[in-house]
Amino acid sequence: MKEKRKLKKNVKIFVFIIVCLIISFILGYKFLFKEKDTVINTSYAASETLEIPLYDLEYKEALNIKRGTKLTVYKFKEKREDKIYVKVKYNDKFYMINEDDLTTNKDGIVKEKELYVRTPLTVYKDDVSSKILSHIAKGEKLDIIGYDKIDESGVVNKYKIKYNDTIGYVYGKYLVKTQDEASLYYNENGILEYMNKMGDTLGGGTASKLDYYPYEKPKFEDNVMPDEVRALYLNSAVVSNIDEYISFAKENNINALVIDIKDNTSPAYNSNIMKEYSPTNYAKALNSFEDYKAYIKKAKDAGLYLIGRITTFKDSYFVEDHKEVAISSRDGAPFSHNGSYWPSAYNRYVWEFSVELAKEAVSEIGFNEIQFDYVRFPDRTTALENSGTINLNNTYNESKAEALQGFVMYATDELHALNAYVSIDVFGESASDYVTAYGQFWPAISNIADAISGMPYPDHFNAHEYGISEVVWTVPYKLLSAWGKTVADKQKQIPTPASVRTWIQAYDSVKEPSVAYDASKVSDEIKALYDNGLTGGYMTWNSGSNIYKYKQISGAFKKEY
Repeated sequence: MKEKRKLKKNVKIFVFIIVCLIISFILGYKFLFKEKDTVINTSYAASETLEIPLYDLEYKEALNIKRGTKLTVYKFKEKREDKIYVKVKYNDKFYMINEDDLTTNKDGIVKEKELYVRTPLTVYKDDVSSKILSHIAKGEKLDIIGYDKIDESGVVNKYKIKYNDTIGYVYGKYLVKTQDEASLYYNENGILEYMNKMGDTLGGGTASKLDYYPYEKPKFEDNVMPDEVRALYLNSAVVSNIDEYISFAKENNINALVIDIKDNTSPAYNSNIMKEYSPTNYAKALNSFEDYKAYIKKAKDAGLYLIGRITTFKDSYFVEDHKEVAISSRDGAPFSHNGSYWPSAYNRYVWEFSVELAKEAVSEIGFNEIQFDYVRFPDRTTALENSGTINLNNTYNESKAEALQGFVMYATDELHALNAYVSIDVFGESASDYVTAYGQFWPAISNIADAISGMPYPDHFNAHEYGISEVVWTVPYKLLSAWGKTVADKQKQIPTPASVRTWIQAYDSVKEPSVAYDASKVSDEIKALYDNGLTGGYMTWNSGSNIYKYKQISGAFKKEY
């Protein structure tokens, strides 16, 4: 009996111990589980690449997420094959991630340390303004020390960089990871073989050394560019009569106006940007800021697409204020060409002035698009340049064509950020099979800009251009058909061509034999362009913006082509 009681007692003790062990195990397990599933912070996925892998709880790769993605991080971590993995929650599911791919600091999301320049760069002083610090050539290595922001895909907008003693910001889209990549020129569909045929015979630059990488042509939902722009040109003096031009436009199939913001020695309004950069332009303005803004508002309220025109590298007043930026004579004084002074297209302060003025015109005046005219060096000056009679002040040892293409990139980058478009005026000659002496080359500009506007005015051509037997300005259809074919060919060579919107002659020929450009002749110009696929529209060049001339040729605008 005694032994039975003892056995019974031992069983109870044994059961008690087992129960205690079970309870301890359960409590310990719960504590351990709770400890491992304790949230310790919210972190961001970080990497040199755009995507980072997540693994399931058995360490099999499950999916990729974009860098910058927010993740809930738990205390549990485990080492596998010299890597430490951490438990995270993403979209209400648990995953494991490499600990090196996490950061609690937004500055640590982007882990690139060095990148290379694929496309010659504008270096900005900061990450918010369009103020220019310097330029960096193709192929150079940059140290990455920060960035401004990334998009939902993990793509960096601007990197903060260090290059020699320069610290500034550059657009990430122009950078690549290796020097080999950076040294390459775009060569899809044999574009380099095509460009190599152009050579560099006139001093404007080598066509094959320009940038032909695809360049995004945006379409802004709140600012729609018409597929076909049919525009009248209004100079600074006539804009005060805006009501008359609006009425004419609405009655004659015109859907847009090109209005001067700044023509050489004819600034349209007393802009605050002019006040800062060029007091002489400010003082000589033809309209007040308030009046000019009211004129533009009337036209916009009437449903017209508004294009603001800025003469860029021909500006006597700007040179009066800043002689140091000018193309200069041998003695260092500003060089006068055809009675005007020319700020050098190599000078970044000149770039900055034009683009700051453009940004003000978009943000405060209301333009849909900015058209930059005189994006070139002076024509017929090659002999003066070669002899050392003039100095173009080429700070960064660029070709003329490289500098002009760089300006177009800078302008589009800045204005696209404001949901505005950029168009560039070019001579008709720029569609030829060479880089012009003044730096314009159709493919290099068309590949970047949103719209390109040739100026093939018939009376600007030689009498028998393109082998035409008649005097070409007497037969505008034949002339612009021949010219249009060369443009169509250039457009096919580049990956992202601009819309072609052409300036047409809307004045009577000034050459002998004199020809009255009536509705029939103007219609011939438009039809020739459209018949060759250049259907982005037309703009009427009449320097006086003569409303009576526009009325005389209105029949050409009412036709469908």
